[in-house]
Amino acid sequence: MALAVKVNGTMQSVDVDNDAPLLWVLRDALGLTGTKFGCGVAQCGACTVFVDGKPMRSCALPISALGTREVTTIEGVSGREAEAVQQAWIARDVPQCGYCQSGQVMSAVALLKQVKKPSDRDIDLAMNGNVCRCATYVRIRAAIHDAARALEG
Repeated sequence: MALAVKVNGTMQSVDVDNDAPLLWVLRDALGLTGTKFGCGVAQCGACTVFVDGKPMRSCALPISALGTREVTTIEGVSGREAEAVQQAWIARDVPQCGYCQSGQVMSAVALLKQVKKPSDRDIDLAMNGNVCRCATYVRIRAAIHDAARALEG
């Protein structure tokens, strides 16, 4: 069945089942492979995308549940917060294997859009559920603080 979905600012038509998870629509039907499959049960955060600007786990969200809401993936994330997070991630050398990083970045951007000067607790709460098997959590937190400071100026 053909469904219309707005992804990264562009309307797309996809021929998928109504219950197809958004993750697989993005990866398989649209070729947007930056969003990763981690657990399949919305617990690890690797598949995090924005749906109308809010972070959501795409592995557990059926495409039919989107309606007219817009999806933003790691390939389409932009703006001051995204740039600050990306620069801080590079400066702090956050990724090791890199697998979880698209979900981590999306969650960090969402946090900085909501909280301009996040505390460690704010960061921990916002990033909770984003699993990094390489355990770069200390660098992730430091990079988020760096990005927040960069956004002040």
